[in-house]
Amino acid sequence: MGFEWLALCAALLWAFSSVLSVVPAKHLGTFAYSRWRMGCASTILATMALITGGWSSVTMPALSAMMLSGLIGIFIGDTALFACLNRMGPRQAGLLFSCHAVFSAILGYFLFSEAMTSFELIGASLVFFGVVLAIFFGRRGQNDNQLESVQGSVWIGVSLGLLAAVCQALGGIIAKPIMQTEIDPVAASAMRMMTAFAAHFILLLTGTRLARASQAINWRVFFLTALNAFLAMAIGMTLILYALQEGNVGMVALLSSTTPIMLLPILWFYTKQAPNRYAWLGAILAVSGTAILVQ
Repeated sequence: MGFEWLALCAALLWAFSSVLSVVPAKHLGTFAYSRWRMGCASTILATMALITGGWSSVTMPALSAMMLSGLIGIFIGDTALFACLNRMGPRQAGLLFSCHAVFSAILGYFLFSEAMTSFELIGASLVFFGVVLAIFFGRRGQNDNQLESVQGSVWIGVSLGLLAAVCQALGGIIAKPIMQTEIDPVAASAMRMMTAFAAHFILLLTGTRLARASQAINWRVFFLTALNAFLAMAIGMTLILYALQEGNVGMVALLSSTTPIMLLPILWFYTKQAPNRYAWLGAILAVSGTAILVQ
């Protein structure tokens, strides 16, 4: 399977996971949910790497780079993403997060001299404009949809979403050189998750009020959190690291940014309310662009 399909599979898993996150994220609160989610993902990935022998591929330079990538891309980025999700819902949070493709492409160009062919640039432009169209016009006619409502200041929500996007891009940029070595992607992903979980746990030990759970966790919330961790973090993030072994940072980020488009039919099924024509037009543009890129 080429890196394009790996990135698209990750995007699909993130789409499903964003809907699964709605209930536990609101129940536990942003920081507590992220902590439980990363704890589950760390356990799953560390066990997988132990079974497959992936830990033997880890070197000291890889350890330090993956820890930094996890601290920026997952601890800060993922937490900001779920703070945005609690304020703006899964579709709008996902749309803002998809901007990481733009940031990754810019950073990849300057740091790794990555560039696109003219054909790839056309495809990338279609994906980008499709996502932008869905961002600015996708909420029209959705005022009675709870998953589309904005809680609090919209600008704080937008800022959190863009912060998550920047951190995701930086995390990928930091991981890219290490992923071109012989390191096992599962072990690399485990290091990122464990670092993020450790940072969350230290924050909790400081007694910071934000780090505490809004409500006590129950079995239903734990199951949803663990399932989300398995799909989005253990599988999705690992697929992205596999993709980075072959593809350039900008292209991988661009294809993985199609999550908001994949969310449309999922949210339609979940809420029983069809997305508006602008959201579908954005989806058509993004899918057309993606089809060009994976040829």
